[in-house]
Amino acid sequence: MTTQQRNFLQSLRDFFCSLKLTLFLLISLAVLSIIGTIIPQGRLPEEYIAQIGPARMKIYTSIGFFDMYHSWWFILLLCLLTINLISCSIKRLPHIWKIISQPVTVLGSSLEKSLANIATIQISGDQKVLKEEISLFLKNEFAEPIMSETDGDVHLFAQKMPWCRLSVYVVHLSVIVIFIGAIIGSIFGYKGYVNIPEGESVSRIMLRSEKELDLGFSLRLEQFTVAKYATGAPKEFKSILTVLENGRPVPDYTNARVIVNDPLTYKGITFYQSSYGNAGSYFFTVSSMDGKTTTPLTLDSNSSATLPDGSSMHVLEATDDVSQFIPQYSGPAAQVEIHTPEGASEKVVVFANFPELNIQHAKEHKNGLVLQYKGTQKKMYTGLQVAKDPGVWIVWIGCFLMVCGVYSAFFLSHRRIWVRIQEGAATMGGNVSKNQGAFQNTFDDLVAKLNNHLAKEKQQ
Repeated sequence: MTTQQRNFLQSLRDFFCSLKLTLFLLISLAVLSIIGTIIPQGRLPEEYIAQIGPARMKIYTSIGFFDMYHSWWFILLLCLLTINLISCSIKRLPHIWKIISQPVTVLGSSLEKSLANIATIQISGDQKVLKEEISLFLKNEFAEPIMSETDGDVHLFAQKMPWCRLSVYVVHLSVIVIFIGAIIGSIFGYKGYVNIPEGESVSRIMLRSEKELDLGFSLRLEQFTVAKYATGAPKEFKSILTVLENGRPVPDYTNARVIVNDPLTYKGITFYQSSYGNAGSYFFTVSSMDGKTTTPLTLDSNSSATLPDGSSMHVLEATDDVSQFIPQYSGPAAQVEIHTPEGASEKVVVFANFPELNIQHAKEHKNGLVLQYKGTQKKMYTGLQVAKDPGVWIVWIGCFLMVCGVYSAFFLSHRRIWVRIQEGAATMGGNVSKNQGAFQNTFDDLVAKLNNHLAKEKQQ
């Protein structure tokens, strides 16, 4: 390998190990996540499209702001942060691993000067006996010691939880695992929606990108029910669904209940209760002011009809009892929106039991047409949000690793004790990877216990 190649590889390694790169990527992801929260994702409301205008709409679409979490540049940022974390871990791991796997077991003079916790105990007696006594003491009070001899001095070394120094790498690993799960979900997962009328089945859904996707099975809506408060507001809406494979019901997924916050999952695809509406027909009559001509009119929830004067009409909503909205009247009624040929629009309530009100409206607008509501063919549809995320379990594994790593990093520490036994004295030193103040009390307590232990042994 040439010097130029080595310099290039070194520069590339330094770039990916850079803390500046880490901060840049984290800030970029945070800013983009905020943008993704503010700007609607997926299917856009018509009001929002009208608000931003065609120019901004074109720019946002080309950038990918309306599906940014699946965009190539968002996934690229996740990949770069993953490489950055791996590079930083590889660069710093050998030093930490050496501390864990090859600890310094001899309390030399240079190590002694570097330790914040040092104590000397005056001892007397046979060095061999003292060695065994102190070794047994460390085993009972702290950890199993490693024994060695250097220049006639006996050295004992004991440590607790050396592996907790790897906590930061567990956190790094957890972030990488979460990113991998998110990338898998972005590439192989999807989100969409589907409306299913009662008694009908569907096998295709509409994705956020407005493309259709074949599920590979069918979903039939057996029944839809909605419970309401006394005010008429929806309290709970529920779908009874059956999964069909090759036209036959799947035993464990027949008449499955789906309500808000209680979805149905089949083959990794989850169906969430989202909306509902009337998929049936609305019936009206259109009459002249003199009542000589009457024409029946039928509309469904998604269609509009042209009236004899050239106006168009579509139904906004209907009710069996209008008194909950207009207390002075009762009985069925429908609210419709009428668009005149001149471009004006108006919302009108058409009654079933009060034809005089319908006639009064026709007189006020001088269009010579009297609308009358005749009722509704009740047939509900359910609106389901559909999502598939094959990386979700990988993300959960990453979250579990992160909890373990953060707990270990904050609440556990690598503690080490050295003892050097010389003629007439035993020198004890201690070190901890974090929380030095708390370890000082532990070390002082250990010194006091050893002093008392040796004093008792001497008296015996």
